Order: sequence, then C-alpha cells, then structure tokens
Amino acid sequence: MKNNVKIIRMNASITQEELARKVGVTRQTIGLIEKGKYNPSLQLCISIAKELNKTLDELFWEVDAE
Repeated sequence: MKNNVKIIRMNASITQEELARKVGVTRQTIGLIEKGKYNPSLQLCISIAKELNKTLDELFWEVDAE
C-alpha cells in the first residue's frame, strides 16, 4: 500500500510523535506506515485521515502487484 502520510503530515507541521499520540500508536508505527513497511488497520487509517483532515483516498492507495 502506498501513502502520502509523510508529505501531508509534514505540510501540517505535525511530528510523527504528535500524530502517533493522537491516533494511539507509537512513533515507530507512524514511521513504518510512512515508509510503506506496515499496513495499518482500516480503523487506524481512518484515525490518521481524521487527524490530518484528509480523506482515505487522499492518504492511501493500493498498488497492483506485477
């Protein structure tokens, strides 16, 4: 899964630590999500989207396996 979490978070001037605290995960989890190395649950995706005032479509999208 690809995402724009890092770009949108940085544009909002929010640190990984702040976002993590607001959505109830660790800073490391946010870092892994931003790197595409962790697939968050739908509930976590929704929480991140709400905190960043974005839609799920603006933050996350699937990439077809080749």
